[in-house]
Amino acid sequence: MTSSNLQRVTVLGATGSIGRSTLDVVARHPERYRLHAVTAHRSREALFEICQRFVPAQAVIGREEDAIWLRDRLRDAGLGRIEVRSGAEALVEVSRASEVDVVMAAIVGAAGLLPTLAAVEAGKRVLLANKEALVMSGGLFMAAVERHGATLLPIDSEHNAIYQCLPSQHRGGLERQGVSRLLLTASGGPFRGWSMADLEAVTPAQACAHPNWSMGQKISVDSATLMNKGLELIEACWLFDASPGQIEVVVHPQSIVHSMVGYSDGSVIAQMGNPDMRTPIAYGLAWPARIDAGVEPLDLFARARLDFEAPDERGFPCLRLAREAMKAGGTAPASLNAANEVAVQAFLESRLSFLGIARLVEATLEAIDVQPAASLDVILCEDTRARRTAEALLQQRSF
Repeated sequence: MTSSNLQRVTVLGATGSIGRSTLDVVARHPERYRLHAVTAHRSREALFEICQRFVPAQAVIGREEDAIWLRDRLRDAGLGRIEVRSGAEALVEVSRASEVDVVMAAIVGAAGLLPTLAAVEAGKRVLLANKEALVMSGGLFMAAVERHGATLLPIDSEHNAIYQCLPSQHRGGLERQGVSRLLLTASGGPFRGWSMADLEAVTPAQACAHPNWSMGQKISVDSATLMNKGLELIEACWLFDASPGQIEVVVHPQSIVHSMVGYSDGSVIAQMGNPDMRTPIAYGLAWPARIDAGVEPLDLFARARLDFEAPDERGFPCLRLAREAMKAGGTAPASLNAANEVAVQAFLESRLSFLGIARLVEATLEAIDVQPAASLDVILCEDTRARRTAEALLQQRSF
C-alpha cells in the first residue's frame, strides 16, 4: 500500500477503552493508517501521551483550561504544530473534517450523538461504538446515513458479529434475506445467578469488575444491569431493520460466541473469537479486507465448553425496559437512555442502590409522555427533560 492510499483516521474518545484499542490496531499498520485527530473529555495526561506517540494534526478536549495545559505541554515537547482545540463545536468540526476518511465514534453516552452524526453527514466511514447515537435518534440517524452516502460499520462485538453473519445485503428486511431471528449474546455480567437480596447490596466496585471485558465504569455498570444489552437490542433494531420480536437475547458466560443469526431453514451462523475489542475494530478499519488485530487465535480445545441460557429479567429488568421503550417508539428510547445515565451516575456516587437503577429508569419513563421523534431538537429536548425528571425523582423518593 503506497502513502497515497493511507487512510486518515479520527478517534473520538481516544482515551477510553475502545479508543485505546483502536490506537493499538492503527499502530500495528502504519502502512495503512495515519491518525489525523484524537479527542478526550477530561483525560488530558492520557491525551498528551497519545499526541506524543502518534503526532496527530489535531487534538480536542472538553474544557479550554485543559486545552491551554495541553498546548503548553506539547509546545515544551517540541510538538507545537499539533492544533489543540476545546468544546463541543470543535468536536463536531473534527468529526466532519475533509481530510478524514474514517471516524471511530467511541464517545460514551449522549455526548457522542452530535459528533457522530456530523461524521455521517460528511459521508465518512463511521465505526460506530457509541450505541447511544442510534438509541436516541435511530430513525433520523439511519436516514442520514442513506442520504449522505456514509458507510456505517458497527463496532460493538455483538453487532459486528451479526453484520459478519448476515448476507452481503444488510438492509431491506430480514425476511427477504431468509433470516428468522437475531441472537444477541450477553455475558450475564458479574452477578449472573445472584439473589435479589444479594443484588440489592451490590457496590460500585463490584459492578465495575466485569468478568470478561475491560471497559469504563459506565459501560461496566450497564453490563451488570443488562441495560447495555437492552441498548444493544434497540441499536440492532435500527442497524438491521429488525423488530424487537425478531431479536432474542441469549446469556453466554464465556463471551466466545459474540452473536448469531438464525435462518429460515433452521440453521444458525455464529461469529466466534476471544473477547477482545481489537477484533471488531480491525474488521471495521479494514473492511472488506481482514488485517492482524493483535488478538490470539481462538483455541476451542482450551475453552472446552460453551454455555447458553435465558436472561433473568426479574433480577435484571433493564432489558425489559429497553424492549418496551423500543416498542413504544418516538422519544421513549432517548428518555430511557437519559434516565439510565442519571441513574448509573447516582449509583457510582453511592446515591442509589444497584436495583434502584432500574426502578429510577422505570419511574422516569412512567412520568413523561412519549413524543414523536420528529427532529434532533425534539430528541435533545426530551433527553434533557428525562434527565431533569430522573434527578427530581431521585430527590423526592427512595429507590
